[in-house]
Amino acid sequence: MLINEQIKASSVLVIGPNGEQVGVKPLKDAQVLANYAGLDLVLMNPNGNPPVCKIMDYNKYRYLKNKKEKENIKRQKANMSETKEFRLSSVIDVGDFETKVKQVTKYLLKNAKIKVTIRFKGRQMSHTDLGKDVLLKFAERLSDIAVVTEEPKLDGRTMTMMLAPKK
Repeated sequence: MLINEQIKASSVLVIGPNGEQVGVKPLKDAQVLANYAGLDLVLMNPNGNPPVCKIMDYNKYRYLKNKKEKENIKRQKANMSETKEFRLSSVIDVGDFETKVKQVTKYLLKNAKIKVTIRFKGRQMSHTDLGKDVLLKFAERLSDIAVVTEEPKLDGRTMTMMLAPKK
């Protein structure tokens, strides 16, 4: 935004510090009004006929605008729940399986969504049913704290399933 001496228009429509319209004034008069009030002359709409300027405290305006943007970003992050991805194998051992269950439980209790994937390598592609069984067993093991939002589905060499915490 252009302020004070950066504005190049010859005459501008001036809006006062309280939102009242002062009228169309030459640029020099508008700058004198702003200086008299101890505020800045800020070009709000350069495309208007005549351009629209407002008398305001520009630093305070910028501060409040940044603060509002940060709050919006904070709200967006709060609305987006975190998604964690865990990779299993179709030939996973019991100990590894239990470790993954414990790790996933930790994140589910923190209200994170979980994406569980199995990547099939080489000849494992002919036994995708084993991978599906592992995913279903995983979901069954976590059924007391999680619900399956997406059933296991095969996409190329990867089978995925989504879990979400129970409400």
